[in-house]
Amino acid sequence: MAMLLFGLGLVVVLVLLSLNNGADSEYIEYNTTRRIVPGKINVHLVPHSHDDVGWLKTVDQYYVGANNSIRGACVQNVLDSVISALLEDKNRHFIYVEIAFFQRWWRQQSNTLKIKVKKELVDSGQLEFINGGMCMHDEATPHYIDLIDQTTLGHHFIKNEFGQTPRVGWQIDPFGHSAVQAYLLGAELGFDSLFFSRIDYQDRAKRLQDKTLDVVWQGSKSLASSSQIFTGISPRHYDPPDGFTFEINDVSPPVQDDILLFDYNVQERVNDFVAAAFAQANVTRTNHIMWMMGTDFRYQYANSWFRQIDKFIHYVNQDGRVNALYSTPSLYTDAKHAADEKWPLKTDDFFPYADHPNAYWTGYFTSRPGLKGYVRVLSAYYLTARQLEFFKGRIDSGPNTDALADALAIAQHHDAVSGTERQHVAADYALRLSLGYKEAEKLVASSLAYLTQSASSSGVANFQQCPLLNISYCPPSEAILSGGKSLVVVVYNSLGWKRQEVIRIPVSTDRITVQDSSGKTVEAQLLPISNATLNIRNYYVTAYLGKSPRETIKYWVAFSVSVPPIGFSTYTISTAKQTGHGIAISSVYTSEESIDNTIEVGQGSLKLIYSAREGKLTHYANSRNLVTASTEQSYSYYSGNDGTDKDPQASGAYVFRPNKTFPIKSESQVSLTVIRGPVLDEVHQQLNSWISQITRVFKGKEHAEVEFTIGPIPVDDSTGKEITTQITTTLKSNGTFFTDSNGRDFIKRIRDFRTDWDLQVNQPVAGNYYPINLGIYVQDNISELSVLVDRSVGGSSLVDGQIELMLHRRLLHDDSRGVGEVLNETVCLLDKCEGLTIQGKFYLRIDPLGEGAKWRRTTGQEIYSPLLLAFTEQDGNEYINSHVSTFSGVDPSYALPDNTALITLQELANGKVLLRLAHLYEIGEDKDYSTLASVELKKLFPTKKINKVTETNLSANQERAEMEKKKLVWKVEGSGDESKVVRGGPIDPEKLVVELGPMEIRTFLIDFLNIRVFGS
Repeated sequence: MAMLLFGLGLVVVLVLLSLNNGADSEYIEYNTTRRIVPGKINVHLVPHSHDDVGWLKTVDQYYVGANNSIRGACVQNVLDSVISALLEDKNRHFIYVEIAFFQRWWRQQSNTLKIKVKKELVDSGQLEFINGGMCMHDEATPHYIDLIDQTTLGHHFIKNEFGQTPRVGWQIDPFGHSAVQAYLLGAELGFDSLFFSRIDYQDRAKRLQDKTLDVVWQGSKSLASSSQIFTGISPRHYDPPDGFTFEINDVSPPVQDDILLFDYNVQERVNDFVAAAFAQANVTRTNHIMWMMGTDFRYQYANSWFRQIDKFIHYVNQDGRVNALYSTPSLYTDAKHAADEKWPLKTDDFFPYADHPNAYWTGYFTSRPGLKGYVRVLSAYYLTARQLEFFKGRIDSGPNTDALADALAIAQHHDAVSGTERQHVAADYALRLSLGYKEAEKLVASSLAYLTQSASSSGVANFQQCPLLNISYCPPSEAILSGGKSLVVVVYNSLGWKRQEVIRIPVSTDRITVQDSSGKTVEAQLLPISNATLNIRNYYVTAYLGKSPRETIKYWVAFSVSVPPIGFSTYTISTAKQTGHGIAISSVYTSEESIDNTIEVGQGSLKLIYSAREGKLTHYANSRNLVTASTEQSYSYYSGNDGTDKDPQASGAYVFRPNKTFPIKSESQVSLTVIRGPVLDEVHQQLNSWISQITRVFKGKEHAEVEFTIGPIPVDDSTGKEITTQITTTLKSNGTFFTDSNGRDFIKRIRDFRTDWDLQVNQPVAGNYYPINLGIYVQDNISELSVLVDRSVGGSSLVDGQIELMLHRRLLHDDSRGVGEVLNETVCLLDKCEGLTIQGKFYLRIDPLGEGAKWRRTTGQEIYSPLLLAFTEQDGNEYINSHVSTFSGVDPSYALPDNTALITLQELANGKVLLRLAHLYEIGEDKDYSTLASVELKKLFPTKKINKVTETNLSANQERAEMEKKKLVWKVEGSGDESKVVRGGPIDPEKLVVELGPMEIRTFLIDFLNIRVFGS
């Protein structure tokens, strides 16, 4: 047998030698000149590397190639190698997306190479920046302001360094796609197209069958066709067809075109290419298709890819059946547009996403709720810090917001705020945010010191802030006031309207009094600190700071403040001669003391009625709008599927796959503790050792605030748990509910239904979960129930009249989607680690039908932008008598319209001021506020002389007029008459009034005459 095999092998070799007799191996010049061939399938080959800005490794580790035991990925190698390969051949192209990485690489290059890259690669279009944000952001869990900020940061780097404006969106990896991405982070940026890969497996199957992978997407019903975008969905993942990946260790057969090679395979490989091209052409429209030539962290040795692509283009075009070319998404978009095709129309969004019947990626809507909350808090802080920096004036040296901007930008990455990264990477994101906050905190303190200084000031105020106030830790307010000293509290409002709200501060004594800046005593209330609050405070302060709190706090002091728009007010807390002098001590009752089994809470229009016997909410009543409703609130948990049944899919960081649901009953002997006072009422409930909540009803408000404390979630029964709360009413909502898109538009959801295909229901719970950043509501023909949130969560309405929110998750199995780690967050103190405890809030209200939008939009803004508190001390009345105690950046007689928000006020490094104004309502959302709004710039900036106002696109990297002029117009199938889109008109340079239509955001660069009068 051995001799027979040897003989056969010898025959093969002799045949090959006879075929190659007289042939020489020689240099081949590959013809890769780009051309479009009419009448043929044109295969646009787009070389790319998808470089996660953190996931399995930290952003630093990915960049330098550290910690390669986890994954051999080095972005620095990718960029070094790609640039070298592009400079070798002017026909090659490459696109790059993640500017957080490219900016690092760019800063390390010599001026000689920078000039070469700019002139030879970027200016020529060989190297094109696509998307252009600091990261490829998530689309489910970020707030729209964060999306704008991170994109603007990247776009300004590209503009300043290269003079380029990206024109294509490239969201290939996020796990579902939002309506806000389409119209706001797409069309309003000036993008001509958007490309992505991940859509529901049922949706993809339908689109492949119907040839509807390419659509024109209208994400906003308010802006409709004025803000639509051509959208291309890949027929598979964001990699090439099988057999065409060429990293060093990939298994695809390379083109072997040396005639002396035994494995010469040119025709075989050309046939493979042509077959794959025809297969893709059969599921899309026009004769243009795109292959994404790359995937995660590819091109670390770029020539291994470019060499093969060169060969394929050369030999495929010689073959002539199809045409192959180096391309970019921009060139591909132009080719699609030139085909003059009519495209299907897409509305709403692409949530939720499932890649398998039992794998709905809806768990990450809630995963890592602590990080999600931290990102949201610092997002608002960044907005406020930039305002204060504008009033003080940007300086080249000293504290600034740059580090916080960078940290927030990469935190929007689709494996960051999403909660789908490994634990050490989550810690790295949090550390960067913390360091950015510390730098911005100095800026805020110095800006407030500047603004409060007057001609009679004897010195500059030293302001402290309390970043751990969420866990009741605030050293300046806890210090015992003695020797005639009092605590000065400066309260800053970043919103454009006046606010009257209650603030709460921890204090160590009950002998205090509160006054406003005129010396008038302010009604205040002392509330006892709950045990759950104290436990969190003591454990987490020690865990975070490495030391225990110095003071023992006894109370919250709560009092109402009135703060002007974009400005501050000042209050003082002083030692009183005796307890109760000028301050009310809360009265405390338990449900056991109830006489008639009914406990009524609330002193204003809103009343919450509880059953003392059952220890739970039973009714909601508002005497002003005459709404009364049977209302209950409860908790339950889903046991996370462990993947041991027929389908091995487990519940994990990405995937929500519940097994069973279990109600959580109260284990406490005393069901309710009720605290009453002149400012607010509270209801304390301790359900068990790891769930408690405080429900607050403020005297002047018509909503309830629920502060929940969940954790450590017990897993000693070896079962992962996903904790939910339900607000249940008798509303007949008919399977319909509404959730927001990144805090902007509300989208109609119908249980067990999809607009674009007939849904096969496999997961009736997880398949009906949607991301919530602002709120969720249900309605019938009489009333509407709204719930607002303080961070991204997942939620649904699984039962008519009921809203469900997932608040926390702790799981014991990986869901096999790449992260390779269980979602089991712990906090360690000394040698003891326990599961993460989360404290957060949600807010609920019931309104007559059609009246809930006012509350959702106004209160939603106030939740996103909480009042900023800064503290200093004074002797006697020294501070109040010598400092500016009230300030507003706008004209004293002016405030922004109630339907408008100031979302960016920032002085840029070039001296220009970036201003963004947002209309808060959709068309038809509210009878009073879904109308054209007007903002008077002269009154917005009363002390400054405006020299020039230039309207730009959303990211301020090009003038709006220029963007509109370049915009491609796409034809849509069956497009009939649509209602007229309302947008603001041009700005009169004399009147300087900005108009905003419903859901419109307008961006401006303003030149002021260099006059500074604030604080003078």
